[in-house]
Parts: sequence; C-alpha cells; structure tokens
Amino acid sequence: MKVSEHQALQTYNNLVFYTLVKRMIDISCALLGLIILLPLFVLIVILIKLEDPKGSAFFYQTRIGKDEKPFKMYKFRSMVSNAEEKLKDLLDKNEIQGAMFKMKDDPRITKVGKFIRKTSIDELPQLVNVLKGDMSLVGPRPPLPREVAEYSEYDKLRLTVTSGCTGLWQVSGRNDLSFEEMVKLDLEYIQKRSVTGDLKIIFKTFKLLLGAKDAF
Repeated sequence: MKVSEHQALQTYNNLVFYTLVKRMIDISCALLGLIILLPLFVLIVILIKLEDPKGSAFFYQTRIGKDEKPFKMYKFRSMVSNAEEKLKDLLDKNEIQGAMFKMKDDPRITKVGKFIRKTSIDELPQLVNVLKGDMSLVGPRPPLPREVAEYSEYDKLRLTVTSGCTGLWQVSGRNDLSFEEMVKLDLEYIQKRSVTGDLKIIFKTFKLLLGAKDAF
C-alpha cells in the first residue's frame, strides 16, 4: 500500500473513531444534563409564563444543520411572543456584520429573557436536539434559513459537519467577532476536530456559562 493511501486510510479510521466517541459523549452528557437540570427547566418555564402568558415557554425555530438539512431547534423563549413579526423593523439595527442578526439592546427581549440569555440558560433545551442527533454538544452553530440564503460556497463549508450547542466561536470572542471571523473559526474547528479538542471547548463553555458579558 502506498504511503498516501495508508495515510488516507488512517485519517478515515481516526474520523470514524472520533465520530463514534463523539456521539457516545453527546448521548450520555445530554441525557445526564436533562435529568439534573429538570428542576431548573420547571422553574424557567414558570417564570416565562408568569411574565408573558400568551406564548409558549419554549421556542421552536427552523435552523440549517449538516449538509444544509433543516431541523427544529429548541430554546426557552426569551422574547415577546410576536418577536418574529417585529424583526423586520429591526434588521437595519443589526450589530454584527454578515449573514447574522444580533442586537445587544433588542427591545423584543423580556426581563426573564435577559437573564436566561446572559447565562445561556435559554440554550439548554438544545440537549433534546443532541439526543435526537440534530446537533452535537460541540460544532458550528446552526444558522437560520435566511442567513444561509446569503452564504457563499465558502461559508457553506461550515455546514459540512453536525451543528453544535457550543463551539470554537463561542469560546473565542462570540459577539465581539465578525461573521467572517466566525466562519474562519468554524472551519479551523472542522479541520482540527478531536475528542480532546471537543472536551476543551466544553470546559471553556462551562466557564462562560457563569455569565459572559458578550452573551446576547
């Protein structure tokens, strides 16, 4: 066997091993997390409904995952119930360059929403997406369909792996970074991804969950 063929086979075997171990970690951690966090889930649901009884405590949004396949991503609702209808009036106030929308003082965010966003608690229901296989604990964040519509072929390379709850972008500056920098970090993660690297990102994410200033 030629050296190049041997290297290709070894790379393939390493990727298969990584994918298998990554999925095992995803399932075990997501299941354990949901069990441990159940009391917190109940409390957040009650607080959201007390502030804004009209809408659901959970927010279901179509996102684009691996190979550009859409799926429903779960979050705790952090905005008023008609937030999507109000978005069109705020697009010109976008604070991030590129195919994303972020606004630090978004008027659609509720009081409870500000807290759960600041602590990233609003993202916890995505553990269900991890169990379903729509997402992984670590990987590029899944974009909205309207964002992908603006992607270049280069940008779409970040959609060649399973989306994640957290990733290299989140632990490297998050909203302080531009869209182009986010794509660069995602592609760097895809190229160098490993079990050890994923665990390091998860550890760094736990530190940020204590209340990162750029979480909005």
